[in-house]
Amino acid sequence: MSSEPRTYPLEVLPPEHQQMKDPVTGADLLFVTTHPARDVNLYFHERSFLADESMLLFISERERGGLIGYLFATGELVRIGTPEGGVGNATAAKSRNSVFVLRGKQVLELAIKIEPSADPLKAASRVFATERVVCTLPEHLSPATALNENADGRLLSLGVNVKEGGVGIITIDVRTGKVREVCRMETFGGHVQWSHTSPYLLSFAGRTERLMVVDIRDGKPRAIYHQIQGELVTHEHWWVKDQMLFCGGHRDGESHVKLINPFTGEVRIIGAGAWWEGGTPAQYAKVNWWHPAGDENGRWVAADNWHGDIVLFDAKTTRMHLLTTGHRTYGGGDHPHVGWDRRSKRVVFTSHKLGNPNVCVATIPEEW
Repeated sequence: MSSEPRTYPLEVLPPEHQQMKDPVTGADLLFVTTHPARDVNLYFHERSFLADESMLLFISERERGGLIGYLFATGELVRIGTPEGGVGNATAAKSRNSVFVLRGKQVLELAIKIEPSADPLKAASRVFATERVVCTLPEHLSPATALNENADGRLLSLGVNVKEGGVGIITIDVRTGKVREVCRMETFGGHVQWSHTSPYLLSFAGRTERLMVVDIRDGKPRAIYHQIQGELVTHEHWWVKDQMLFCGGHRDGESHVKLINPFTGEVRIIGAGAWWEGGTPAQYAKVNWWHPAGDENGRWVAADNWHGDIVLFDAKTTRMHLLTTGHRTYGGGDHPHVGWDRRSKRVVFTSHKLGNPNVCVATIPEEW
């Protein structure tokens, strides 16, 4: 059973953000960080916006970095940690202003309260965390992935390393802290995430078959797509109606954004890439897709490419909209890993446009 909650203040740092318009598309860009250290957004299948969108979570390698929040009301940054030390493996809660994190083997819920300053240059905002220990992981298990919250908010999932060998997936009851082992396997590629619709379906990246799904009620992992030799299948992300997005193609350099029904195995292309005889790797990398991410409301699918261009595909028409460009140099740099806000109005990603890895938020034009 979880312990009694306690509340403490979090350290607030002055704003460092910078705004600009994309020189190609005109989209509004907000660089929430401009520090010389490496700053990156959370992986796209973790929620990085609080439920009311007052704060954005990201990871920083600056001194005393780790998990940091950006306050949209003031532009200030917030160090998210505890009196006993830093936290990680984070995901924001679906329906309340909480963050689920790990502190060593302790799973915590941090409820965030923000008192924004009227003038942050004169007086800093006040931010408080109310900490509740959800559970402590068993001695034979250690975390291997980030936490992820299921569709009805009752359970967290976590990929784990098992002391006696192999890996597994566990669920954690958010209210009681009960830990339950779902399945074990010799190895996996992480990416443990819940369906956005069903509270029972989990997926993970397999080593032989990439797209693996397990129903926690029977604990039996199954491949929902059988790829062939040389076929690209990568970077899956649950979307609406228990469907899963992924990127893939059959020819070297080709990668479409695809959508699979995990029950029937039916696959459709929602974001087309391109391929032609004699194209160069750099040319293919400009018109094919790397990481897909669907918004929570079923309106858009975002995708990035190896040049750091971000596009949106309309869920109804599959029409492509170029949102912003040039956030990565081909052949090097952090992956953009585009994630979504809660209202399908903004995306967040890692950008090299300012010369080093920073966290950037792009706003979708209203006319789209």
